[in-house]
Order: sequence, then structure tokens, then C-alpha cells
Amino acid sequence: MFVSPVVCLTVCLAATAVNTAHVAAGDPSEAITTPAEVLTPPNARKPANERELRYWLTNMVAYHNFTITEVRLATGLGEADIEEALERFDIRPGARPTRSPDAPLTVQPYPGGRHPRIGFLEGAIDPQRETKFSVFTPWDPNAYVVVDVPEAIWSNLGLTYLAHTHIDTIWTQREIVLPRLEWRRRRGGRLDITRTLPNGIEFTTRVVPTKDAVLIELTLTNGTDQNLSDLRVQNCVMPKMAPGFEVRTNDNKVLTRPYAACRDVSGKRWVITAWTHCERPWANPDVPCFHSDPKFPDVEPGQSFTLRGGLWFYEGTDIDAEFKRIEATHWAETPPAAAGGRTLTQSQ
Repeated sequence: MFVSPVVCLTVCLAATAVNTAHVAAGDPSEAITTPAEVLTPPNARKPANERELRYWLTNMVAYHNFTITEVRLATGLGEADIEEALERFDIRPGARPTRSPDAPLTVQPYPGGRHPRIGFLEGAIDPQRETKFSVFTPWDPNAYVVVDVPEAIWSNLGLTYLAHTHIDTIWTQREIVLPRLEWRRRRGGRLDITRTLPNGIEFTTRVVPTKDAVLIELTLTNGTDQNLSDLRVQNCVMPKMAPGFEVRTNDNKVLTRPYAACRDVSGKRWVITAWTHCERPWANPDVPCFHSDPKFPDVEPGQSFTLRGGLWFYEGTDIDAEFKRIEATHWAETPPAAAGGRTLTQSQ
């Protein structure tokens, strides 16, 4: 059975490491250095070169409005180095391109360094940022929710993946540490990532922002020599940094499978998520967070299966009518790569 809402496996993400395989190669002379006397935070990820330093500082400060302390927690750099780089690159809080009404919703990899949840912190230690991305609201460019896909994957083998430290997985039981990864960043705000577990199970997440929704895909491939069953997934939305939505209650949630919706204190703005093959929509007021948790069918060796999900924003009071409108878009039948137009290309 799933873990109860009291033991929500919501990932709270601080920072994790840079996978340079997904980063354009930089000049070795551009390597970032930090004074030896500055202790590196345990979950920090130091940018690999000047190009990555500029990208992550823009992500953290211009988009997420991080403080110097939060940047240090995410990068491991010293305060003097951070301040010098911000001045050199002319990066300031909120100084980012203005999104036009017809542009895709703004999506950024979640950088770590700031806890994306308010409570139940002990249930999400050393969170990994490579499962998380931020979706900024269309009504406030500084407000965002953090989406965690996948937060956890269960199977007949046990807890097969967990995007933070809490209860044992089949890997921590064997003292196997999974490598840190990073999102592949594409034009148009698209993201994708693939993780292969030590036993050959592989899962890929794809994120495609459009004008009206963020479409998501989670594909699992069975690279083992045995059938996989009871493949339950936890996908989480955390509204801590969306003012008005962060109240620690379930009274502002509407759960109508496959939809899970959270309204703000005015009752007129909503964040909605849904997944195909949804087994359980639910919410945890302690975090706070809300879920539309799906379940893969059994997957035989060598086979793959894809789940589709989405995130929507809505301004209005008739949430049931909005669920019907979303359903009429056929989001569950639309592959994310097709929804946004051109084929993805590596960010430059």
C-alpha cells in the first residue's frame, strides 16, 4: 500500500551535483574555485565552469530570487565569489525576460538551496534536485510551485527509487549510492532526464511547457530479467513559494480523480495537476503538497510504458467546469514532444 499522507514522501530538495555530460564543454581555465577555508554545504553542486555559473546564478537569483545564503547552500561557493559573479554578470533579483501572454509557461530546473516545503522536513533529507522543476504562475512572475517527478517509485522489489533520504530503498539497504544527475535543458524551457538504476530499470521524465499547460511524460523501461509489478509512483506539487496557496490545510484542495487542485486564499485562482492511470489523488497539509499518483501496469523484461501528466493554472470559481475543459484538450493522449512544436535541441 502507499505510504499514508502523514508519511508523505515529498521531496524537499536542497542542492545536488552537476552532471557535466549534459553541459556544453567549457574551457578548463573557466573552472570555478572556492577558497579552501569555505566549507562546502553537504548537498551543494558547484557549477563546472563560467558558463554554468552564469546559468545557475540567473536561475537562482533572477528567477527564484535567492539570497546570497541560499545561493551558497546550492552551489558551495563563498559569499565573496557569489557577489563578485553577480556583479560581473549583472544578475539581479527579478531581472529576467518578461513572459508574453502567448509564450509558454515559464519552467526552470529547481536549483536547490531553498527547501521547497514548509513542514515534515524530517521526511525529506538530502533531496535531489534532478527530479524537480519550478513552474511560475501566469499572474505573478515571482510565484512558483515545485513539481517533483518522480518523487518515489515502488515495485514488487520494494521501494525502487526515492528522490531524497527518508525510508530505505532497495539501494540504501545494500549501501549503493545512486549518482547525481542533472536535467538536460532544451530551448523553449523543455527539460528531460534519464536515470538507469543498478538493476537495469530505466526511467525518463520529459517536461514541455505550453501556453496553457505544462505537459509531462514519465517512461519506465524494464531492463531486468524479471517482470515488474505493483509499480506505484508518487508525483508531487509543492506550493510553498506561491503566495496564497501555501496554507497548511487540505480545505483548499479538490481531489477528483485524476485531478488534484489547490486554490488560493481568494478562492479564485487554482493550480491543478493530473496523471493518466491515476490510482490516488491526495494531499498532505503538513508539507503542504498535493498529488495525482499513477500506477504503471506490469512491465515485462525489455518492455516500456509511458504515463502522461500535466499542470494547469486556472482563474475562476467553477473548478468542475475547468476539469471538463482540461479533459476536452485530450492532454492524456498528446505526447509532450508533439505538443510544443519543434524537435528539442540542446540549449546553447
